[in-house]
Amino acid sequence: MSDVAELEKLVVDYKRLKDEIHKVIIGQDEVVDQVLISIFSRGHCLLVGVPGLAKTLLVNTIARTLGLSFNRIQFTPDLMPSDIVGSEILDESRQFKFLKGPLFANIVLADEINRTPPKTQAALLEAMQERSVTTAGQNYPLPDPFFVLATQNPIEQEGTYPLPEAQLDRFMFNIWVDYPSFEEEMAIVKATTANVESELKQVLDGDQINAYQKLIRRIPVPDNVLEYAVQLVAKTRLKSDSAPKLTKDFITWGAGPRASQNLIVGAKCYAALKGKFSPDIEDVKAVALPILRHRLVRNYRAEAEGYSMDRIITELM
Repeated sequence: MSDVAELEKLVVDYKRLKDEIHKVIIGQDEVVDQVLISIFSRGHCLLVGVPGLAKTLLVNTIARTLGLSFNRIQFTPDLMPSDIVGSEILDESRQFKFLKGPLFANIVLADEINRTPPKTQAALLEAMQERSVTTAGQNYPLPDPFFVLATQNPIEQEGTYPLPEAQLDRFMFNIWVDYPSFEEEMAIVKATTANVESELKQVLDGDQINAYQKLIRRIPVPDNVLEYAVQLVAKTRLKSDSAPKLTKDFITWGAGPRASQNLIVGAKCYAALKGKFSPDIEDVKAVALPILRHRLVRNYRAEAEGYSMDRIITELM
């Protein structure tokens, strides 16, 4: 099949996928789009939102429609690396045998990721970056495809361990999950208080997802779009020649090269899902907020003057 025909098939499959997801998830259209873009771009997601906004249900629903194995890990202060990676046990023949932990699944939901200590967060970091884990000197590859979709509660900070910048940088998207509108909440309450269960159909499988990920990497990008993405990231760095007054006034730390890479891959995927054969600058802008908002560090002046991260990025664009 040619790349053009494959791209057209991706658009059809994407629409079918969204239709299936919306049998269970009401509203949250932008959130669903961003999670799917992240999956087709081979990236990980951090979902930030208050409890009760169906973050776990969304991840579970996506796993079912994609025909992928799914594990949910509840992160707690006493969680150890071996609890998620797995551990060696002595079997009946007195040989050491590796017992795989819940990390060995296609989609792993790391629920309330900031509730676990740095040691356990570091074990997850290796899995996210290398797509493999090392224990007792042995390296074990994780299933392919592999995605970490983590959730975080932005309000309750007592007893939490803030994610280090190195780990935040491993997430392609930082997605804000907001409250539903009045009409959406009416529909949610109506659907969830009746004895009705939606039948979900599997739309894709792991091999098709891998094929689409490779297709997106093959999409050509014009030089002016590449320049725009790299220039936008450079604007966030204090020592850059292109840093505007806004950056110098409100940002303590800017984004690294991984942000530029993610902007281009994200723009390719966004364009492909809209049926375009190449991304333009508007496609970069469409994915810039979730890609950059967790990679910049605001200073106290920005907080005092009410400059949110999204406002700073929007003005830089």
